[in-house]
Amino acid sequence: MADNLVTKTPRDASAWFALARAAFGLGRLRQADEAIDRTIRLGATGHDVQLIRAVIDHRLGRSAAAIDRLRSLVAKRAPNATDAVLALAEVLHRANRRDELDALVATGGDWQQDPRAAIFTARVRLKTDRAGTITELEELARSDRPALVRRIAGFDAVRLLDADGEYRRAFDLATHLHATTGAPFDLDGMIADAEQQLALVRRGAPWFEPRAPAVRGVSFVVGMPRSGTTLLEQMLDRHPAIGGIGEFDGVNTLGTAVVGQGAWPRELSMLDPRIAAQLQADYLAGTAVTRRSGTAWSFDKSLHTWRWLPAVAAVLPGAVCFRIERDPRDTAISLFLSNFHPQSFGWTRSLEGIRRVIAAERALAPAALRALGIPHEDFRYEDLVDRPREHMERCLARMGLPMDDAVLAPEANTRTVLTLSHEQVRRSINRGSIGRWKNYEFAFGPEWA
Repeated sequence: MADNLVTKTPRDASAWFALARAAFGLGRLRQADEAIDRTIRLGATGHDVQLIRAVIDHRLGRSAAAIDRLRSLVAKRAPNATDAVLALAEVLHRANRRDELDALVATGGDWQQDPRAAIFTARVRLKTDRAGTITELEELARSDRPALVRRIAGFDAVRLLDADGEYRRAFDLATHLHATTGAPFDLDGMIADAEQQLALVRRGAPWFEPRAPAVRGVSFVVGMPRSGTTLLEQMLDRHPAIGGIGEFDGVNTLGTAVVGQGAWPRELSMLDPRIAAQLQADYLAGTAVTRRSGTAWSFDKSLHTWRWLPAVAAVLPGAVCFRIERDPRDTAISLFLSNFHPQSFGWTRSLEGIRRVIAAERALAPAALRALGIPHEDFRYEDLVDRPREHMERCLARMGLPMDDAVLAPEANTRTVLTLSHEQVRRSINRGSIGRWKNYEFAFGPEWA
């Protein structure tokens, strides 16, 4: 509906603002970014516009700009000042600006009457009263507060309980959160789509020719969430020629557009080359804005790429993929104990759902990469941790780039990390999470063998 509004009234700032909010709600950050820019250019600069602009900036890794804009809203005592303070607290937390977060909470104010404020006061209190903070967060998770507050507080508590060795308590709380704050998800439909693709790629050769010209300087990760994708991105992003672009929504937008053309997945040979060229141009424009200035390569850490490999081969031929996998039980327990979006990642709410998706990816992705002739490298997370130089040299050689020792120190990357691994990647490469599943061995049956 918002798309139709801007088509009918392209000079109406309110229509573009509606599109920005709708796109943001769907996780289409690049579309939201463009729409909010258009909103401002058309003269709408009110407090609601400024708040959405700041939140989108943060989600795109522009934390400094987001902080400045949010501080301005707070200082002006804008009508949405409470939302602005809470957004500011989240940005400071994610950007690891702990002293500023401490100061914000210590200053107090009316915003602390909002139910969401309890999450940030607890995060600050953690340094002086860990046990009390965990109890407070768990009580919030089991309270009648809004579902979002319960979910965030609860998974904060799960992470702390896991770190303290309270494995049963952590698992039970995660189970409660998935049951009470989850959302319906069509897992069978997701698996059926993967199986349909698998039937096509098992023929051993592409069933279509590329529908657009070859691209250069485009690379993707292919793998499950929590399988080492953020570590890989932070390592490659340290190379002067590579710009990590985070979990960019471009490949999802591209795939959805191919579906909308009626070409997915069997009829890709019928995809109009003009439409494919436009989809390619839109994707490349998004990466150009997002990646670090002066870099020749983008590295897209989208967690959905494994589901869209035929679309990548059709619209972005020449793109390079790096497929990473990890012990499936380590991946599974990390997914289950983490706060993924309850709708778009609804399959993470049970170990059985997670097992089915991992199995689907492991069947489809390697076969698709081979059959579609996509240039790629395969490796395991455990091997990357044990022999980082060897695997970085292999990745960089695939991209035609020289080795740079900076890639071996991902903890030195100053870029804001918005994924659930934002704390882990601030540490040097280590084996700390390998074999983590053994703490939860009680949760795994023989079907995981």
